[in-house]
Order: sequence, then C-alpha cells, then structure tokens
Amino acid sequence: MTTRRQILMALPLLLPVWTGAQPVSAHGALHDAMQRARVLRDEAVRAGDQPYGAVVLHGTQIAGEAPSRVVTAKDPAAHAEMEAIRDAVRKLGSRDLSGCILVSTSRPCRMCESAASQVRIARMVHGDALIDAGPPA
Repeated sequence: MTTRRQILMALPLLLPVWTGAQPVSAHGALHDAMQRARVLRDEAVRAGDQPYGAVVLHGTQIAGEAPSRVVTAKDPAAHAEMEAIRDAVRKLGSRDLSGCILVSTSRPCRMCESAASQVRIARMVHGDALIDAGPPA
C-alpha cells in the first residue's frame, strides 16, 4: 500500500510534467533552491536581520526568493517566506502558485503557512535535510 509520505516524496519528480517544464532533476532543483535559500539567509544576517531565507520553485526554476526583512524593513510580517511568495506572485503575474514548492531554511511559522495556503503552494520543504512539511495547512 502506498503511504502519503511516499506520494509526497514522489511529487518533485512529477512537478515538471504538471507545470510543463523540461523534465530535469527535480530533486536536484530542491537542493539548488535550498542552497540559494542559505545564501539569502547569510545575506539577511550580514544586513543585520534574522537568519532566514526562502525560495519559491516553479517546476525546476526559481520563481521567487527573499531573505528575512523583519528588522531591516521594520515590518513584523516581512518573513523570508512571505517575501519570497510576494516576489513569486510579482514575477509570475498571478497569485495562484499551484504546483510551486516553498523552500526555506527553517520551518515556516503559521502566518507563512497560511500565506502559502492562500496562494495554493503545493508543498513546503525546509531545513538542510529538506524536510518535507507537506502541503500548507
């Protein structure tokens, strides 16, 4: 019997087909996205902000990205995940991010999970081990 976890683990392999992207290694795209999220986290720290970074993947391409801007923008809602979602919405020209994956350096808070759900993010992955948090609640 196939478990929910097995289905979620297979999802990155199916996303390029669903989004029409070229079928390159989706698992490699997750690792690349996490690497970029770490770079953004380090940029946030250098700027004097909180140590978080996030990326929104559309297929195997980065659609949005951002470091935390809570301190530098003096905005309590400028979490890396929120900012990355905003960036993806701007770049894709749609607030429907169905099929996209939110990749972040740490587990998103409830506010960020709610925002991901509102824009229909398909899946959230966080941390160095690429922990699959599943679809937003």
